Amino acid sequence: MQGAEVTTVMVVSLFLTVGLNTLVKANLSKGMSNYVFVAYSHLFGFSLLLIATTFHYRNRSPTPLNNFILFRIFLVGFLSVSIQTLSYAGLGHSSPTLTSAMEDLLPAFTFIIAVVFRMEKLDLNLRSCQAKTMGTVVSIAGALIITLYKGFAVTSSVMPNNLFLPSQQSQWLLGGFFLATSTFCGSLSLVIQTWTIKDYPEELMLITIATSFSVILSFVVAFVAEENPKAWILKPDSELVCILYSAILVLSTRSVVYAWACRKKGPVYVAMFSPLGIVIALAMGIVFLGDTLYLGSVIGAATIAVGFYAVIWGQAQEENICEKHGTCSIISSSSSCSETTLLLNKSKDTMVA
Repeated sequence: MQGAEVTTVMVVSLFLTVGLNTLVKANLSKGMSNYVFVAYSHLFGFSLLLIATTFHYRNRSPTPLNNFILFRIFLVGFLSVSIQTLSYAGLGHSSPTLTSAMEDLLPAFTFIIAVVFRMEKLDLNLRSCQAKTMGTVVSIAGALIITLYKGFAVTSSVMPNNLFLPSQQSQWLLGGFFLATSTFCGSLSLVIQTWTIKDYPEELMLITIATSFSVILSFVVAFVAEENPKAWILKPDSELVCILYSAILVLSTRSVVYAWACRKKGPVYVAMFSPLGIVIALAMGIVFLGDTLYLGSVIGAATIAVGFYAVIWGQAQEENICEKHGTCSIISSSSSCSETTLLLNKSKDTMVA
């Protein structure tokens, strides 16, 4: 039941994220400043989180913090600003479809980072570990295809004056670079969140403190980068709707959900849902933005999907082994291929005996 709950909230969160990307792209094309958007989104999101945190802890005190945990929470806040800024900069040079395609790299990047941080250990003698490693490589290859090869148009734009597609290949490449960097920061954030939540299992408080750091950092970036003072003026239009959507449904709700899911299932499991976004983004982009679908995006997305499901298959094999031997109920990123090897060896020894 717990697995079904995590899956459900992750899919809903993914729909909210892709919807935001579509809405942001439309407003960026109208001249919205992505720096001001990120700053206001974090400010409103923090306000909502502060109210929720005060209400949640009205009858009890949260777990005390130490300096080491506070530093890790600061890193989460710093990465949040980096993710948002890079993502929307890349979105401005590309499309929501490319954005979601690059987010499909989350499982691959998260797996690599988890290995570096020794949250995952590799034993290439196991098929599950081989699948996860090969899936990571294939996913990265798919992202390179999408970024470097555009190809001919598979579908035509429904809008005669399509403002949502980059006019030059250099813009597409720059957008792909920003988006890939944003995805890497997202993977790093998931790993750090999981690491922190193990020592500080207070998701709401963690995200609230992290967002407070994000507010300060995002306003500093916006004041330095945004030269137009009129960009700070909020009007009751689609830009304000976009900011409130981001603050309420993505920065606040989704952030807490991701932190909760990381504690329940681990960062690799959370990252595995990202490839579903390419399908949602493709449909929304064509219907609402008049995006044109290119051959490179189709080939790259298919390649990433193959790599993604290879990682899923490897993860599922490890779950089955652990459940069969009754040693654990779920496999998170803290579980490892080496642990699976011990289970297999134990099983073989028992059979021999």
